[in-house]
Amino acid sequence: METPGNDIKVGGTSGGFGTFLAGVALAAVSAWFFVDSVSVVSGGYGVISRGFGGGSRGSAGVIFLPLFISIVWLFVDAKKPWPWALFGVGVAVLLVEILSSLRFWFDLKLSTFLIMLFGFAAGLGMIIRSMRSMPSDFLDS
Repeated sequence: METPGNDIKVGGTSGGFGTFLAGVALAAVSAWFFVDSVSVVSGGYGVISRGFGGGSRGSAGVIFLPLFISIVWLFVDAKKPWPWALFGVGVAVLLVEILSSLRFWFDLKLSTFLIMLFGFAAGLGMIIRSMRSMPSDFLDS
């Protein structure tokens, strides 16, 4: 007896479409619960402001200096290339500073983490298994 969906050839092999969908669903749900349990917080100074003496109060303002100078000079004369280059550097400095100050916090119980890890691994295993040819007695059951 031919079961519905077995005519779709996952990975070029016959059968395994249901296993593939179940594996994708299991891996996606496990990955979602893992990502959902991560908190992202800002953790003080970034790489650049730490290099300028990150403990003192006024040192973080130094990262805005290239952006400030470039904006002033762009309003004076926007035809020159160096204010545009300095503007790009200023934006890059801000992005690096913001991204380097982020801290990731996992608030999980070990049992919850293991359930998510094993669910994700089982989902990947089911996806990989679905890419192989299934025996005909497996498909008929």
